[in-house]
Amino acid sequence: MNGAESLVRTLVAGGVEVCFTNPGTSEMHFVAALDRVEGMACALFLFEGGATGAADGYARMADKPASTLLHLGPGLANGLANLHNARRARSMMVNIVGEHATYHRSYDAPLTSDIEALAGTVSAWTRPGPSAAEIGRDGAAAIAASRTAPGGIATLILPADTAWEPGGGIAPVPVIPDRARAADMAVRQAAEALASGEPALLFLGDRAVRGEGKRIAARIAAKTGARLMAMQANARIDRGAGSVPIERLPYPIDQAIAALAPYRRVILVGATRPVGFFAYPGKPSVLTHEQAETLTLATPEEDQIEALERLAEAVGAPATVEMPIPPRPTLPDSGPLADDAIGPVLGALIPEGAVICDESLTTGRNFFAATHGAAPHSWLQLSGGAIGVGIPLATGAAIAARDRKVVNLQADGSALYTAQALWTQARERLDVVTLIWSNRAYAILRGELANVGARNPGPKALGMLSLDDPPVDWVSLARGYGVEARRVETLPAFIDVFRHALARPGPFLIEVAL
Repeated sequence: MNGAESLVRTLVAGGVEVCFTNPGTSEMHFVAALDRVEGMACALFLFEGGATGAADGYARMADKPASTLLHLGPGLANGLANLHNARRARSMMVNIVGEHATYHRSYDAPLTSDIEALAGTVSAWTRPGPSAAEIGRDGAAAIAASRTAPGGIATLILPADTAWEPGGGIAPVPVIPDRARAADMAVRQAAEALASGEPALLFLGDRAVRGEGKRIAARIAAKTGARLMAMQANARIDRGAGSVPIERLPYPIDQAIAALAPYRRVILVGATRPVGFFAYPGKPSVLTHEQAETLTLATPEEDQIEALERLAEAVGAPATVEMPIPPRPTLPDSGPLADDAIGPVLGALIPEGAVICDESLTTGRNFFAATHGAAPHSWLQLSGGAIGVGIPLATGAAIAARDRKVVNLQADGSALYTAQALWTQARERLDVVTLIWSNRAYAILRGELANVGARNPGPKALGMLSLDDPPVDWVSLARGYGVEARRVETLPAFIDVFRHALARPGPFLIEVAL
């Protein structure tokens, strides 16, 4: 057993069952080991940003890490944007990066780079693995690091000679610590804030926006009169009919400030402090009211569910609370194919158990309100702001949940960053419907020109935000990657083609002309 096989067998024994990859020469012994070891599926991507985004989507749905396999520093660099998103989502991932043989690095070959420095920008744990005899142990440590709350990226650097020299066998995964218990003082202070008579907000993220977390938070809100709100960007929210409806903090800064303005007590549960996505001239960085007190009940590292239970007991919350069930939207039968018509279509047609991967940006800002009454589903968002995650995220989610339909709500400009992942969807025959919002622009940046005070933009500025010269032919592009595709230009056509795509297996792309 060489080092590469020792590592692969350790990963499989530790519950890592999928490898998302675009390998090169230095990783060939790892590739060969994948063929000799049962239990590790492989998904090939044409670009490393697809592999890292898919590992993120997989982790969000599987609640365990996959591995990536990337080619040296440049391969890692190609995947960094979606590793950034995964870090912000606190996704579990074992990130394996090939390296030159230990004796070859000193010769400064063309692909030599500081891999450890690059990896450190996105990783919770980084380790070079210079010994074939110990590489299995290093892999086991990487699994434990990735699974330690709140979850993160563990990057193991694999020199080529470490892979081909004799390995040390399968290593056991170290004990993974339980989530820490929130402090008693934090629960007491939160209870006092809720009893203060001041308008209060439970600001939720991480596990607190999953089903159980929202249910306990709703019990607390029913007793105390507090309101519930989710962070603007969440790794995963389980929602739809029968769950607690919850709105997110809006993205536009003026709307976010207005949404938080009523509250004088803001209690963070698995959430980070609400701050502006960017700095804007004359506008605050911290979005809560200047007189608001912000407290933390439980951090993302801590057990938010247990903390909410203790808070519910402290305030005397009822054991259950009856939640109003929002009506399922009815399909619009007329009108233009526009942003405000798409939400009701989604709300009416999302199938039960679907996974929604949302990189809609401007088009999708009102989708949440229109889908509270949709069939039960999970909603995954762009979490770190680095665009180009949607198609890979949906690809990884579909591999993690092959029994669930995946619907990717996708801005066209963002999709062009990682459109190559459509090829992987076709290769893996994944059940993904991609809806491309084809406004042929970086529409979000048009609004940002005004937000940052850049006045009177001219043809050069506006030209850099336009994608219509020449227009991207999404149908031809998708078909070139092996994915069936249609373009729709009317609301009835969108409804008909979306129904067709949901009813058939395999990947399908719909270019929605807006």
